[in-house]
Amino acid sequence: MTDEQLRYPIGKFTPPQTYLQEDLTRWIDEIHTLPGRVRNAITTLTDQQLDTQYRPGGWTLRQVVHHLADSHMNSLMRFKLALTEDNPTIRPYDEAGWAILPDYHLPVESSLKMLEGIHQHLVALFESFTEDQWDITFVHPATGNVTPLKKNLAIYAWHGNHHLAHLTETIKTF
Repeated sequence: MTDEQLRYPIGKFTPPQTYLQEDLTRWIDEIHTLPGRVRNAITTLTDQQLDTQYRPGGWTLRQVVHHLADSHMNSLMRFKLALTEDNPTIRPYDEAGWAILPDYHLPVESSLKMLEGIHQHLVALFESFTEDQWDITFVHPATGNVTPLKKNLAIYAWHGNHHLAHLTETIKTF
């Protein structure tokens, strides 16, 4: 695989042209099932395997799992901010910096549990949305982009599948 294929095993995120109810339902289901799919993918891995980089210079599988929990925790906060404030500016975080903090050396079980709880909250919110709530927005300060919640749903469904593919493609090499 090329470096680009290793980085983006399912391709880069492409914003949808339309947001049909069937798309929203599929993305909600992907988010709902992600924690179990991640757990199933890594459950038999040894510590040595978890500490394998998914590509040269990339994160280890352990870091990917911890990143998923941290990233989706931030996503939950962004959804809640958008639902309770008027077009809030969200706070970005340094993903690479977080990935080298000491907690990223912990066993992955804590992050798997976090991911399960976070996704329960996300799905409960999503299933309660009215059609109009999907159009509520927030602003990302790094880009100035205004992001509707339906696009953020698509991004995080892709994001989970993207990192799950990092795990599963690397596991195939063991």
